[in-house]
Amino acid sequence: MTNEKITFHELGVTVELATFAPAEKVTEQHAILHVEPRGELFSGQLDRICRAEQALLHLPQCAGARTIFKRYFLSDATNQQPDVMSRMKNDSSVSCIQQPPLDGSKVAAWLYIVYGMEVENHDGLVIASHNGYQHLWKMGMHEHKGDSAWQTESLLINYEETLQRFGATLADNCIRTWFYVRDVDTQYAGMVKARRENFIEQGLTEKTHYIASTGIGGLPADTRALIQLGTYALIGFEPRQQRYLYAKTHLNSTYEYGVTFERGTVMDYGDRSHVYISGTASINNKGEVVHVGDIVRQTQRMWENVNALLTEAGSGFDDVAQIIVYLRDVCDYAIVKAMFEEKFPSTPCVITYAPVCRPTWLIEMECVAIKEQKKTEFRDF
Repeated sequence: MTNEKITFHELGVTVELATFAPAEKVTEQHAILHVEPRGELFSGQLDRICRAEQALLHLPQCAGARTIFKRYFLSDATNQQPDVMSRMKNDSSVSCIQQPPLDGSKVAAWLYIVYGMEVENHDGLVIASHNGYQHLWKMGMHEHKGDSAWQTESLLINYEETLQRFGATLADNCIRTWFYVRDVDTQYAGMVKARRENFIEQGLTEKTHYIASTGIGGLPADTRALIQLGTYALIGFEPRQQRYLYAKTHLNSTYEYGVTFERGTVMDYGDRSHVYISGTASINNKGEVVHVGDIVRQTQRMWENVNALLTEAGSGFDDVAQIIVYLRDVCDYAIVKAMFEEKFPSTPCVITYAPVCRPTWLIEMECVAIKEQKKTEFRDF
């Protein structure tokens, strides 16, 4: 893994880029784009972000690559998403969510870029194919009627029907989900209840497995939507390629306090492993919030928990390709930013305003790690 910062000075955009590029194999890159506010309206900032995306893909280290997935963190999704979507080409899965970047800008972006895969779009479901694998990305799913439980159930059923068209199922093929919840302090319980009931119907229980996930505060652009769902699924792998992470010394099983997701998931390939760390906060192995009211100690304990999960996966912070940080209190930004810059000076990272699912949790993070390995029993990525 190599990390670099690229600044397009004329555009006022800095790109934090992580590149995993084993010789003569598929290259993967995660990029976080930050834009200087410059006192501009949203359209000006977005224009500079989009121009930087194109400039990035013309650099030698990205030449010939394809953007599979884009997530835009917006300060006002209802008014800004139409502008974003009007600029998008039909070649990547796009997610927009109101989770304002806390650097003073109106927009930041996370891009997942690959070289060496075939990419196609099936009505908003982007499929990246290589070596017998199909990687399915579907983002921005939402409903506009009913309560949070009804919307969650409807979204999951619709997604399950989409997977069925490709001979896949939620239980067997879905690797990662994101649930964005409007007013998370009041609407999260309905999402949790509906997800648990749906999972039982799909054969997902504490005795089988769940799915790596982040459930976090975030506002969909449609003001009637209480829940927005994003997903990543994989077709063509053997069940033994997938492992789940527990870190029992630091964390408890999520079902013990009524939620249904895995702390982390590892996908093993012949040439690399992918580690998906779910939204992780300052919690102990009894399910209790640790260091209530102390943002510094909560951040440190969160790092300990993530490190325990990465270690169990056979990787570490040096393998992390991107980090998303969610803060409940915007006034904690300066402290958290300084802490992350010291610990992760070159890892692509964005810090957003997004309340965590328990009011006493001040911070949460998620990340993706890529680790080089040689496992001849599995096909390369």
